Amino acid sequence: MQKKTRVLIAKAGLDGHDRGAKVVAAALRDAGMEVIYSGLRKTPEMIVEASLQEDVDAIGISLLSGAHMTIFPKVLQLMRQKGLDDVLLFGGGIIPQKDIEALKTMGVGELFTPGASTQDIVKYLKRWTETRDAG
Repeated sequence: MQKKTRVLIAKAGLDGHDRGAKVVAAALRDAGMEVIYSGLRKTPEMIVEASLQEDVDAIGISLLSGAHMTIFPKVLQLMRQKGLDDVLLFGGGIIPQKDIEALKTMGVGELFTPGASTQDIVKYLKRWTETRDAG
């Protein structure tokens, strides 16, 4: 029996708007993934620690506050320090295209902006999982 993909969905910083994160979490669950929702106002340290404790395959961060160029690099740094090199970091929110490109260059996976289809997010995670499991 194939192991279910485990995903942590997190809201980082002071951003209190979590509807989108909850919609994504529900879509991933409906697609057969195990989803852990961290709740609001988590620090990068809390997100990485929860990822370690929950043994996740991927971390999805939702950011609408404009702190993406601080939060994503910090989470990546902590992931590398803790040996989470095989865990995908992806996310979404209000992120300008030039910042999306910079974050991807740093090692962040796909970043979904408002209006992105939950089906596209599910497909992306399934493709990533299949690629990782095949490699």
